[in-house]
Amino acid sequence: MPQLRDSGTRALHATEPVPSAEMDGFCRIFGVETEYGVAVTGAEKPVDAGQVAMTMFQPIVSRSRSTNTYLTNGSRLYLDVGSHPEYATAEARDPREALAQDLAGEQVMRGLALKAQTKLRESYGAHATIHVFKNNVDSAGHAFGCHENYLVRRFVPLEAVEHQLLPFLITRQLYTGAGRMTPDGFQITQRADFLDEAVSSATTRSRPMVNTRDEPHADPDSFRRLHVIIGDSNRSQWSTWMKLAVTHLVLCVIEEAFRRGEPSGFEDWAFVDPAAANRAVSRFLDAPDAVLPLASGESVSALALQRRYFRAVESFVADHREAMDAAFAAGVPATGLSEKTVETTGEGLSGMTAGAGLASDYSAGSLTTVILGEWDRALRALEQGDYDALADRVDWAAKRRVFEALRRRRPEVTFAQLEQLELDYHDIANGRLYGSLTARSQMRRLLTADETERAIHEAPQDTRAALRGRFVEAALASGAQFSADWTHLTVTAPERREAVLLDPFEAAPTPEFSQLMESLGR
Repeated sequence: MPQLRDSGTRALHATEPVPSAEMDGFCRIFGVETEYGVAVTGAEKPVDAGQVAMTMFQPIVSRSRSTNTYLTNGSRLYLDVGSHPEYATAEARDPREALAQDLAGEQVMRGLALKAQTKLRESYGAHATIHVFKNNVDSAGHAFGCHENYLVRRFVPLEAVEHQLLPFLITRQLYTGAGRMTPDGFQITQRADFLDEAVSSATTRSRPMVNTRDEPHADPDSFRRLHVIIGDSNRSQWSTWMKLAVTHLVLCVIEEAFRRGEPSGFEDWAFVDPAAANRAVSRFLDAPDAVLPLASGESVSALALQRRYFRAVESFVADHREAMDAAFAAGVPATGLSEKTVETTGEGLSGMTAGAGLASDYSAGSLTTVILGEWDRALRALEQGDYDALADRVDWAAKRRVFEALRRRRPEVTFAQLEQLELDYHDIANGRLYGSLTARSQMRRLLTADETERAIHEAPQDTRAALRGRFVEAALASGAQFSADWTHLTVTAPERREAVLLDPFEAAPTPEFSQLMESLGR
C-alpha cells in the first residue's frame, strides 16, 4: 500500500468528539467531482480548448479573481489541469441530494458554455459551437475523470478498501458504466483501458481506481475521504444515484465488520489482477460468462460476484434496517418535492415516467428497500441477457439500443458516425440525443426540473454546505473580498476574519461563523 501523508486538516482537530450517531451509525457524506471535456466546431479559424475554457470562466474570474471558486449552493467550480472545467458537488447526506447537486453542475456548465459561445461567435463566426462533454475520453484518446467521494470511518484500513470494496467497484460497472465505442467494438465502460493501478496516492503520473491521498476535509482522527476514480461520468440520473447508493450499502457492511471485529464476508473476493478484471468487465458484452480469477484461487464471473455482494448486503440490511434507514432519514425531504410516490414493494422505480421524481412522501424506512429492489432488478435483467430492459436507466444500454436501431435502418453507418452520435449523447451544451431520449420517456428522470433548479442556487440544508452557501451569498452581496475551501471560510478584506467548519455533518452556525456573518452585515 502507498504511504499516506497527513491531511492538511489534521491541525484543525475538533475540540469536541464526533457525535456517536455519526461514528456508531451509518451516516455518510457523499460528493461527486466531474471533469468536463470542451471542444468547438464550426469556427472560421482555429480555436483551442484552453481558449474556450478560459472564455467560459471569464465571468468567474471577473467575480472571484480566480478560476477556482465556490458557489452559493456550496459547490466548487474550477478550471482543472488540461483546460477541463470541473464541478465538485457540495456535501450531501444522501445519494438523492448528491444527484441533485450533480445535475445542478450540468446546468451551471451549460450556462457558462452558452454565454461563452455567444462571445466566441463575435470573433470566430456565427456557426462557432461550443460542446461540453460529460464523458471520460476524447477523440485523441485523452482520459479525464468522474470522482466519487465517500466519508468513511478511519478504523476501516485501506487494505480493506483494496481487497473488499474494489471488486465491487469494478463489477458494479455492469449497471453504472457509460459505454464507449472503440475501434475494437462496444465496451460498457469508458475508463477501463486507461486505469493503471488498483490504488495509489498519485493522481497524474498514474491513474488508480481508488486514490488514497489522505484529505478527509473532516476530523482526520475519525474519518477518511474515500476518493473513487474508477466510475464513469453518467448522463443517466438512475446510474448516478445507484452507484452512490449501492456503494454506500457495501461500505456499511465493511464498516460494521471492523467496528465489531468480525468478518464482512468479502475477504476472499479480491481479484488476482484488478486491472485485467476491469478490462474484462468493460468487454462484458463480448463474453458475459467470462470468469475472473480471485486471489483465493476461485474464479467467478463479474455478474456472479455482483450477485454475491447483493445477497450479502440484503442479509445485512435485514439485520440493521432500522439503523440504516435512520442514516438516510437525515437526507429525506420533509415535504414532497416531486410528482410520484416511490413504492417500496413490487415494481419500485420501474413504474416511473420521465417526469416523475425519485421520492415524494416515502417513509424514512423505505429508501434502503428501494435501492435493494433496483439493484436486484438490474442484476436480473443482466442475468437474463435482457439488456434492453436496462436501456431506460443505464447509459451503456441506452447507447447500445440507439446504435443497434441505427444500424438496422442504415447498415452502411460508419464507426466515425457512431462515435459522433455518442459524443452528442454526452454533450450537455448543444447535444440533442440524451434530451430527445428523456423527452420521449426512453430515459428516466428521477428528479424534476424544479428540484434541479433549486440545487443550482441552494446548498443541502443538512450539511456544512448550507453555511458555506450562506457565506458566499453574503460575501458577494457585500462586495467583500473572500476565499473559501471545504473547511475554511475567510474574509480577506477589509479586515481578515475566518471560520473553520471541520464537521461536514453540522449545518448549525458555530459562534465564529456567526461572527463572520456579522462582519458581512448578516
